[in-house]
Amino acid sequence: QVQLVESGGGLVQPGGSLRLSCAASGISFGDYTMHWYRQAPEKQRQYVATITSGNKTTYEDSVKGRFTISRNDAKDTVFLQMNSLKPEDTAVYYCTAACAWGQGTQVTVSS
Repeated sequence: QVQLVESGGGLVQPGGSLRLSCAASGISFGDYTMHWYRQAPEKQRQYVATITSGNKTTYEDSVKGRFTISRNDAKDTVFLQMNSLKPEDTAVYYCTAACAWGQGTQVTVSS
């Protein structure tokens, strides 16, 4: 059974940074492409970033240059480093892989 557990969310001022983590279990982590999505209040879930098993990365346009996705296969964990945060980045952030989703972690950007 695949389990994904996100952490690292919180309240941050505009221009600040946060680092999200997603710990995976129940899969051969190094073989899987990992994704981050987010969902703001009253909006549809939105794609954020992807990292393949070969460390190829892609990003949604609005986060390019500000967010960095990375992975540590030895720890079965994927990360999302978020810099220069904006109020519009406020959302619940989810990681997903192998048709499984985590429970999400809340990110709030506000002064």
